[in-house]
Amino acid sequence: MRASPAKPTVIIIGRPNVGKSTLFNRLVGKRLALVDDQPGVTRDRRFGDAEIAGLEFQIVDTAGWEDEDAESLPGRMRKQTEVSLEGADAALFVFDSRVGVTPLDEEIARWLRSQEVPVVLVANKAEGKQGDAGIYESFALGFGEPVALSAEHGEGVADLFDHLWPIIGAKAESAEEAEEFDEEDEDAVAGPLKLAIVGRPNAGKSTLINRFLGEDRLLTGPEAGITRDSIAIDWEWTDPRSGEAREVRLIDTAGMRKKAQVVEKLERLSVADARRAIDFAEVVVLLLDATRGLEHQDLKIASMVLEEGRALMIAINKWDVAEDASALFNGIRAALDEGLAQVRGLPLIAVSAKTGKGLDQLLCAAFDLREAWSRRVPTAALNRWFDDALEANPPPAPKGKRIKLRYITQASTRPPRFVVFGTRLDMLPKSYERYLVNGIRSKLGFEAVPVRVVLKSPKNPYQKD
Repeated sequence: MRASPAKPTVIIIGRPNVGKSTLFNRLVGKRLALVDDQPGVTRDRRFGDAEIAGLEFQIVDTAGWEDEDAESLPGRMRKQTEVSLEGADAALFVFDSRVGVTPLDEEIARWLRSQEVPVVLVANKAEGKQGDAGIYESFALGFGEPVALSAEHGEGVADLFDHLWPIIGAKAESAEEAEEFDEEDEDAVAGPLKLAIVGRPNAGKSTLINRFLGEDRLLTGPEAGITRDSIAIDWEWTDPRSGEAREVRLIDTAGMRKKAQVVEKLERLSVADARRAIDFAEVVVLLLDATRGLEHQDLKIASMVLEEGRALMIAINKWDVAEDASALFNGIRAALDEGLAQVRGLPLIAVSAKTGKGLDQLLCAAFDLREAWSRRVPTAALNRWFDDALEANPPPAPKGKRIKLRYITQASTRPPRFVVFGTRLDMLPKSYERYLVNGIRSKLGFEAVPVRVVLKSPKNPYQKD
């Protein structure tokens, strides 16, 4: 299932470094895809919602087409691009008009002519007169007059409308009517679970998502760091507890190494993109490698997720090849409780992306975790707990001055945030704040969720500054 299944789908195809991702970003109106002068930045398909002059469609960015062995990384990237054309309504074949038509462009053109998908030829980097010679050459590719544009500067992009409308216009209008018909029920439907998979390189993040989907949707292989962009994929999962179909938005991210090891600009961009994916997520799965156990970098990633206020769970992948599994699991459990003392009891699940072990258990726990992360405690129940907590352990009186805690309220959810009102709160020890946070987590159903507590004192009009 995709975000807008009724919308027409348009695929961007071309050799590396012709500006496919720049055009993708231009059409969706935001910088979703990583862009760099280095060729081959894009490796997995990326979906986005595009619009040109009111014509709405789903646009798909693909890896650069390379003439390499099918088993090599570039060869596997090309296979992903070929698969992306299945079910598409149109293809934008992009070439660099300043370079002109290359032998690889001709090879792509021959393959596209053998397919049934309508093709719109796009001459990119055509600002000024620099691309005129390449544009004239491109007529030999057999797709008629190209659309001359500059994706970087936005010149000529509107001309795509005239070429795409005859191909996808009718389907786009039908999709718009269907969306208007469904608008009344939109608020009644719970949104998809936004589930990000993070971890060190080569932990098996993309392989895990492919196992969820039951297809080789994401590029995988023995090479570390294959994933560069954060890729979001909408999917439907059947909850075994109820038989209910539930929507999930799976977010794959680039592997996060120690900061000192990240020296290339492209890897820095990939890690920054992964951090933005964490901000977007509701629940984050930190994927560990069972053959390597829990490392310091894993704890740093976990702390970052919790600092961002996301709900966190831990999955140990490659369980099918784990040695002394029981000792490994217990060791990781103890290390997590010690290293992440602020959220003891995080869900810890053993999985195998290769065999499918533990995947339903992981998703059940993720939905339960989102529910806790989104929970709002009734005011009466919250203050009953607060009164009991104060009675069981009254706040201290430093230097003989009494600290008075008056009441508590829940200011927000996702993550849960509570505000405590009282006097002399600047004198309240950090240990007592931790006592309140731990009580909220253990007594009010927020065991594995990051909780925020803010202290507020009323302004005394008679107090001198």
